[in-house]
Amino acid sequence: MTPPDPAIQRVHIVGTGLIGTSLGLALRRIGIDVSLSDRDEAVLAEAIDLGAGRKRDTHDQAPDIVVAATPPGRVGEVLADAGRTWPDATLTHVASVQSQTQIDALNTGAPTDRLVGGHPMAGREVSGPQGGRADLFDDRVWVVCPAPGCEPLRTQQVRELARLCGARPVEMSVADHDAAVAVISHAPQVLASTLAGRLVEAPDDVVVLAGQGLRDMTRIAGSNPQLWEEILRWNAASVSAVLTTIVEDLHHLIDDLSGSGDSLQTRDLLSRGVAGQARIPGKHGGRDGDYEVVSVMVKDEPGQLASLFVAAGELGINLEDVRIEHVLGRPSGLIDLSVKPQVIDRLREGLTRQGFDVRS
Repeated sequence: MTPPDPAIQRVHIVGTGLIGTSLGLALRRIGIDVSLSDRDEAVLAEAIDLGAGRKRDTHDQAPDIVVAATPPGRVGEVLADAGRTWPDATLTHVASVQSQTQIDALNTGAPTDRLVGGHPMAGREVSGPQGGRADLFDDRVWVVCPAPGCEPLRTQQVRELARLCGARPVEMSVADHDAAVAVISHAPQVLASTLAGRLVEAPDDVVVLAGQGLRDMTRIAGSNPQLWEEILRWNAASVSAVLTTIVEDLHHLIDDLSGSGDSLQTRDLLSRGVAGQARIPGKHGGRDGDYEVVSVMVKDEPGQLASLFVAAGELGINLEDVRIEHVLGRPSGLIDLSVKPQVIDRLREGLTRQGFDVRS
């Protein structure tokens, strides 16, 4: 475990949903004193029961850092109030929108010299404290966006907060951050929700045919609609710009498929998709294309996955990634094992010798 920084001994977290609870759990595992507050007493009690921290007492020492883990619309008032209550505390937040959040915080009265925006690039498609995990931020990027005129020491403190939670801090301007998340997070959320929405009125005998591809594309559509509506509105300009280019691509595709457009549009769109997907970082920042896949069919029974992993370990092979696809109508699953190309033959042959159903 990373030892606590002497400059960060006490952290107060406002908001005990998924991120706030996970933040508390991550800090508590290294012994930092974490106090919590939330407008919903039941949610607060749940986070405390999970071990994310304790309810703040009026006689407690002032926190070194105050973190607003609330929806973007509340960040400003929370940090402005914290700035008045604790005049020496560093003020930060974990909102996925930075520009408008910073403007709102400064307009509400948060001191610019102590204000450092933050956004851990981690989350889950579940919400609430019950989804909190101490390891949620491990090895994830945590974007740090200091306000104009912010003291360097405050920025360093928030960078250290990220490291203490297991994350890798990266400093950006608020504008660059919002443009980036529009492409890699906010627009994908809209597309996933739009695609999943087409299933609402689809007949049952159509939906039952859904495979892993549709599950992958719609997984994040299960996220909190109220929270995402607020996020999209706060980053409206950047998200709209990305969606406009996507709509233009789709119009070209529709024209091509209807016979009225350029016949190269469909192939170009699909080819650009291949090129773009290859740029997405895989394990340790490498490319997923650096690995090859061995597929194994296993029974959907206790111990089957464990025996497969043990067999790979006995062969001296490290599994770089694992993916499970359940087979419709059968008590089995197809397990894709990603490994380095140089060991793929050894893995395939070794598993086959041990009686595993290895698929070509």
